[in-house]
Amino acid sequence: MAQNLDISYMSSGGKLKPLQAIMDIRHYTINMDVDIANKSIHGNTVVTLNLSKHTDTILLDLVHLLTVAKIKVDNKPATFTQGDDKIFITGTNFKEGTHSVDILYGGNPPIAVRAPWFGGFIWGKDRSGNDWISINCQKEGGRLWFPCKDHPSDEPNEGVDMNITVPKGLSVAGPGLLQKVTTKNNKSTFSWKTNYTISNYCVVFNIGKYFVAKDTYTTIDGNKVPIEFYVLEEDSAQAKKVIETKIRDSKILEKYFGEYPWVKEKIGIAEVPNSGMEHQTMITFNNKFEYRKVGGHDYSDNLFHEYAHEWWANKVTNKDWAHMWIQEGIGTYAEALCMYELGGQEAYNEMIANHKKSIKYIKPLVGGEELSEDETYAKNDIYVKGSFFMHSLRYVLGEEIFFPALKKLATDPATTYDNFVTSTDVEQLFSKAAGYSLKPFFDFYLRTTNVIEVSVKETGYQQYLIKVNNYFMDLPFDILINGKKEKLVIGKDGIKIKSNLPPTIDPVGYYLKKVTIQ
Repeated sequence: MAQNLDISYMSSGGKLKPLQAIMDIRHYTINMDVDIANKSIHGNTVVTLNLSKHTDTILLDLVHLLTVAKIKVDNKPATFTQGDDKIFITGTNFKEGTHSVDILYGGNPPIAVRAPWFGGFIWGKDRSGNDWISINCQKEGGRLWFPCKDHPSDEPNEGVDMNITVPKGLSVAGPGLLQKVTTKNNKSTFSWKTNYTISNYCVVFNIGKYFVAKDTYTTIDGNKVPIEFYVLEEDSAQAKKVIETKIRDSKILEKYFGEYPWVKEKIGIAEVPNSGMEHQTMITFNNKFEYRKVGGHDYSDNLFHEYAHEWWANKVTNKDWAHMWIQEGIGTYAEALCMYELGGQEAYNEMIANHKKSIKYIKPLVGGEELSEDETYAKNDIYVKGSFFMHSLRYVLGEEIFFPALKKLATDPATTYDNFVTSTDVEQLFSKAAGYSLKPFFDFYLRTTNVIEVSVKETGYQQYLIKVNNYFMDLPFDILINGKKEKLVIGKDGIKIKSNLPPTIDPVGYYLKKVTIQ
């Protein structure tokens, strides 16, 4: 019977299965031979995991298009069944503690329909006819090509080792640090190792006829980090400018969010045949080396946005896809901050205005808990409304509170690396910095599609009552009164003002609002 090649139904995350809730992934070792001619992969993955209690079944995820041949648990053969994109490993009682699960498998992995949004393998060619392969799996999860626990709440705390074998003459770009390259029988094996925890969808590799352009970056804290750009040999002349741009962008991002997160590894970039992705320490990039001018500087949206994800997604990680706005919204707001650094206040204002105009208000940014990637991502405003929310929060708190709190979110051990976050965690951090609860503000922006409804009512000669009709907490507003801007707090009962002319509410546009004149 032919296999169903349609994987559009697959979506990472969702409700954590009880059999996986008792499992803590510690490490993956992936040994894979890539057969480019047949568009197939064959090898094994060793999953090191801790069980919090004994169980008769270990449950891992793997796309049905790849066939498992054999499994060993703690070096002993294990029985298993494979179905519904899952592997059920049985045959004995697995005790509480650490176990090693070795899975031998292979086949033809899914082919990407529209990478990176709909993931899979791209088996392409560069302009010179060389093989050029990329993998994307944010939507579907790492199970698209290796056995794993497919849930954003669990990353391998002790990292990943990948040994990827390809035809001699090609190179493999991967996460972490390249340990060695071994060549034998016209094949080369590239051994990559990560020293940090890493999300499943960042456990990927890219293959190409690459030239590796190198440099070194000195971080804001004085650490020296290698820069490696895996650029196609035919595009090697473009490498210098990309690296120079990367160094400049690093300084901007470090100013607001603290030191580059992966100082023990590298700043990596790989040219790929699809739009870019935030793959940890090897972000992917393809904008045909086109830049636009911002304040006289060359700027690439693709290069900067994916790089911002090294902080927002890879270092500060959502515990659940329900809170995806944290990585996408703050990552997008980082672009606005870059506009300010390169082009000044006007460039910042223009980008924020564009974000505001792009909001669709179809569904809340946070639609519940334990949601899949599809349930949150589809028809959502996680990018632009998430960014505008940061813009509003900055105004409400004031810069002297907002920016230190934002940097704390990006640097505090409680919210980074092994410790994942939810919207509540972010709210509580900013509330603590503010000295009062911001929960109503967060709930309004994140959990509804409403805008603030402000009414201006003339109550007498040159007298006005300004109210927030859907009041949820006291908020400051800039109000133009007789051409002079004043910052006033509007409470539940509104405020009364005297003005020769009708007042203008929030003229710059710090809020998502609707103003009615009565």
